[in-house]
Amino acid sequence: MSIWSVIFWTSIILVCYSYVGYGILLYIVIRIKRLWQGNSAPKDPTFEPEVTFLVAAYNEEDFIAEKIVNSLSQSYPKEKIQFIFVTDGSADRTNEIISQYPAVQLLYDPQRKGKMAAVNRAMALVKTPFVVLSDANTLLNPTAVALLMKRFEDDQVGVVAGEKKVMPTTGAAEAQGEGMYWKYESLLKKWDAELYSVMGAAGELIAIRTALFEQLPEDTILDDFMLSFRINMKGYTVMYEPAAYAMETSSASLGDEYKRKVRICAGGFQSMGRLLPLLNPFRYPKITWQYISHRVLRWTLAPLGLLMALVSNLILIVTVPNDIYIITGIAQLCFYTAALAGYVLTVRQIKAKYLYIPFYFVFMNVTVFIGCIRFLRKRQSAVWERAQRSVAVQ
Repeated sequence: MSIWSVIFWTSIILVCYSYVGYGILLYIVIRIKRLWQGNSAPKDPTFEPEVTFLVAAYNEEDFIAEKIVNSLSQSYPKEKIQFIFVTDGSADRTNEIISQYPAVQLLYDPQRKGKMAAVNRAMALVKTPFVVLSDANTLLNPTAVALLMKRFEDDQVGVVAGEKKVMPTTGAAEAQGEGMYWKYESLLKKWDAELYSVMGAAGELIAIRTALFEQLPEDTILDDFMLSFRINMKGYTVMYEPAAYAMETSSASLGDEYKRKVRICAGGFQSMGRLLPLLNPFRYPKITWQYISHRVLRWTLAPLGLLMALVSNLILIVTVPNDIYIITGIAQLCFYTAALAGYVLTVRQIKAKYLYIPFYFVFMNVTVFIGCIRFLRKRQSAVWERAQRSVAVQ
């Protein structure tokens, strides 16, 4: 077997495992675990601890009033929930609007240092045993906070991740790709939690034990990801509550989605560098396999595997007279042609679901390369930019 054959099959196996195989293997392990799992302890209906609802916002004058009304409508006992909105650096009417709601404590610093710096400052003022962090551009279901808190009846739970839902929009096909991606991610998140722990919580909706919070460096790009894994490393689990969800629209344009994805990927490389101990299965035997399979491979070897699978396949077609390589080569070229067609239609604001799927898949992996370059060149700022979102269907 030639070196190119080894590269080709290794790349194919790596990509298939990262995106499909891990999910299948994870499900098999879970089914085995269920056979040995006993009945769960009964829930305590009186468990309603005090909680702080924390939102970091920047120049959200168009949406902040709706966010506040939605937050105040949570069904949690009013005497047990406090609201803090931190708006550092905002230069529009965001602060003026928040000031109209006496139930909300406003924290503002004219200097803009980024979301992590704002959260660090706000957390220093939190006195409740639990905190719910929610993005400023999302809307929650009325029972979200109550459902998140119920998960903390288990003393080993340090973080509870809510669900992210992408709302139908009047925009282009961005919602199709993002929505389908999050449906698959939500399924993996559910299985990850059932096995042991969610591999990184999304910042749209996350609850934590206040005592476990530790200030992260202000240059942290993926604050939610780092925060949840830091608590993981202390021996606590990150659970998943799909019935508590945060709704947001998709990116308004492909350009906005590109910037968002690149930022996430750059943050992924930063996070992996700061979470190197998690790669040691002897130190973290319950986390390492899930962490590498679900996160590390997606940001490193899987995108590289896609590229090498195509390059090695084309070389093998020329150098090795084998029908298998011709078939796999044609299949890959058809896939990338469909992705290109999906891109062209997306640019023209034409919805084509089955062409957008391959395009979004390729798009995500391309942003990994761009994010890596941006991280290595230290060009990705931790200061977040407001992403333009599509208009939700009424």
